[in-house]
Amino acid sequence: MSVCRGLSRALVAVLLSIASLPALAQYEVAQIPFFNAPPGSAGLGGGLRLSTDLYFAVEDEDERQFDLVPLYLYNGKYIFARGTAGGVHLFRNDNIQFNLLFRYRFQKLDPDRNVFYEGIERRRQTVDGGFEFRWRGDWGELTTNYLTDTLNRHNGQSAEVSYLYHFDRGKFSFSPFIGWAWNSDKLTNYYFGVSAPEARPARPEYTPGESQWISFGLNTAWNLTSRVSLFANVGFGSVDTAVANSPLVEEDSSGTFFAGGTFTFGNVREPTAYITPERASEWSWKVNYGYQADGNIVSEIDQGDFSKSSFADTNIAGVTLAKLLSDGKRADFNGKFAIFRHLEEDEGNGNFFSYAAYITVTGRGFAQWTDAELFRYSFGFGMSYADKVPIAEQRKQAASGNNTSRFLNYLELQLDFPLRRLFKKRNALENCYAGITVVHRSGIFGTSDFLGDVAGGADWITAHLECKAGV
Repeated sequence: MSVCRGLSRALVAVLLSIASLPALAQYEVAQIPFFNAPPGSAGLGGGLRLSTDLYFAVEDEDERQFDLVPLYLYNGKYIFARGTAGGVHLFRNDNIQFNLLFRYRFQKLDPDRNVFYEGIERRRQTVDGGFEFRWRGDWGELTTNYLTDTLNRHNGQSAEVSYLYHFDRGKFSFSPFIGWAWNSDKLTNYYFGVSAPEARPARPEYTPGESQWISFGLNTAWNLTSRVSLFANVGFGSVDTAVANSPLVEEDSSGTFFAGGTFTFGNVREPTAYITPERASEWSWKVNYGYQADGNIVSEIDQGDFSKSSFADTNIAGVTLAKLLSDGKRADFNGKFAIFRHLEEDEGNGNFFSYAAYITVTGRGFAQWTDAELFRYSFGFGMSYADKVPIAEQRKQAASGNNTSRFLNYLELQLDFPLRRLFKKRNALENCYAGITVVHRSGIFGTSDFLGDVAGGADWITAHLECKAGV
């Protein structure tokens, strides 16, 4: 049962991917070229988010919000993670979608940001979930949604309606949009109200009630190649008078800029070009087991430092399933999902599960003058969610005074060799490989608000056995 509960939480994390930008009726500014990809598409990317901070700032405080947003992209028959939102397709055809939608609300207020907010309760980010309807045609695209708080933070609701029109000019596209949003009184009061215990002479008690927001902007995309797309989106919005009058707020308008790029695997623009028919049904399974490492995956472990951790003496065991997304002469791309069991009971943190969804690129080394495969090497990138924060991460972050997070970025390095080279005759291990897998969780150097502004992580060095199927 604990695995099922953990899987459900991990599924929410996967569905989120990276959810919405500021919840000020600017959901459309978060749209990226992957939004309407065909079923079976997957990809990775990243973007930089720059937006206006509505809250009161002291003279030397930067009023802009800057954030690195990793993008994990997938559009399946039922589940989707499209960079800025995610969920489940309840109904879909070429023009209409009705979805179960989850979105991450970036909005927050930390009481320690400056002296003005002393005595204020922390306003926390949350996950809003609900339903979305999308209708697309030659006339444009209409999107509506109704969402509610799923983590009991603001306990309110929101509704949005937006219209977007696409202009395609070869490799370039331009999409102007306009939107309207309504936030309930609980949602608005949570982020912009001042309760009686929080009131001060310079910060009087205030209850704004519900609020409405209007926004407009322009999304742009450049399909640099059949797989690589760049985007730059900008949006502007009005601030409801009820919010602008809050003693916590000093801005009466908002702006958001979101720019980055995506790399797509699979069947987005050339459906038959990315996987050969004889490998179309190929998948694999992997089991691995290992120990907590002391060094980092980059600059230490990859340089041969395999020493055990000085922060915690723990082990990890994992099972991974993979599906071939794209094959080629130089590299294969695979979509993977892993379940890890963290064995930390002896360190006082208990035993628990973590889950990783990621994409790997795998290359091969061949014998000189032949096509005989000698070894494989791969690099994976994606997301990781843990039922508990691993003890090594807790201790590392406590030592440096930094945050921890259950949801972090995931990296993986793998090096192995084909077991068929050990046998003269075909056997059950003909399509199996043995080697080393390095497992890594981190917050991308504290640059990502979505990953909890975590500036560290943890690594494990494991031995693995991986076998192909469907070949």
